[in-house]
Amino acid sequence: MSRQARALINLDAIRNNYRLARSQSPDSQAVAIVKANAYGHGAVPVAQALEAEAGAFGVACIEEALELRQGGIKAPILLLEGVFQSEELLQCIELNFWTALHSEFQIDDIAALPEDAGLTVWLKMDSGMHRLGILPENYEAAYQRLSALPQVKEVVLMSHFACADDLDDQCTVTQLATFQRATANIDAPVSLANSPATLGWPSAHQDILRPGLMLYGASPYGVEHPQAAKLQPAMTLLSEVIAVREIPAGESVGYAASWTAEKVSRIGTVAMGYGDGFPRHARSGTPVMIDGQRSCIVGRVSMDMITVDLTDLPAASVGSTVEFFGENLSVNEVASCADTIPYTMMTCLTPRIPRIYNGR
Repeated sequence: MSRQARALINLDAIRNNYRLARSQSPDSQAVAIVKANAYGHGAVPVAQALEAEAGAFGVACIEEALELRQGGIKAPILLLEGVFQSEELLQCIELNFWTALHSEFQIDDIAALPEDAGLTVWLKMDSGMHRLGILPENYEAAYQRLSALPQVKEVVLMSHFACADDLDDQCTVTQLATFQRATANIDAPVSLANSPATLGWPSAHQDILRPGLMLYGASPYGVEHPQAAKLQPAMTLLSEVIAVREIPAGESVGYAASWTAEKVSRIGTVAMGYGDGFPRHARSGTPVMIDGQRSCIVGRVSMDMITVDLTDLPAASVGSTVEFFGENLSVNEVASCADTIPYTMMTCLTPRIPRIYNGR
């Protein structure tokens, strides 16, 4: 590898974070969410690392599930968005995919399957987020109809929280109450808790957790939290300085001359840019670590390069290691400087960034 832009993936950290999720509710199961290429970490390697402990995996769509099966993963796989065409239900039967169901018309598609289909269906309720799901007033009837079908082996009740990452927001309490009222007469397994609910809303734990972001070591909260503090970063995004120059006070760096030196400054150019998935809108002052010392980005992020301030790091030179986030620099902090969230910092990394795994 010549260009040194790369992402180091610590599979031991992912296993640790999965165990932390399980420890929040030891009597619950936990479906490990590996959608969006395991949040940019590599779905197959992550699933391989967790398969001995995780009872099932969650993905967005059948294409992601097929990738896991092709990678040798044998555990059940949940399609969180469900199927998009009724024909996909046949693949669910053949390949042991569990499918979410979010609309009443999808029950008709299941009823048309062979009676020995043996499907596991996760019946989604719209408890207040208003993206997908059966309305609360229709939920019990949908459950009764679905569970009566010979094609269905098991029904899991599910919903999704809109504001669980804000522990002061009562929206989660309202959604929980809505869900509980609508399911009061139903005896079936329940799955509600995403990462923030797993770490911060014990009343939402129920039978099956769905940890996602937390598996990869990023906090789902915008403030400090004692359980989130135990998470171990799983991805460290690195590159190296490829050029150094000194510029006088008053000179500018990068496109649109958006940063101007207030004093004589040493500027390092680093092989990383928005072509690698690093956000273009990361502003000057966004932190980086250079040979283990804190500095910052100056000027605009280019497609292939980023400029950083080396003025107070006299030992830094061509070949110095630059960490953009990871083991020594929180992805949450970097995301806030780029007006984004840790989800996008990791999932948007492009294939040009090789993933290098340890802890297999």
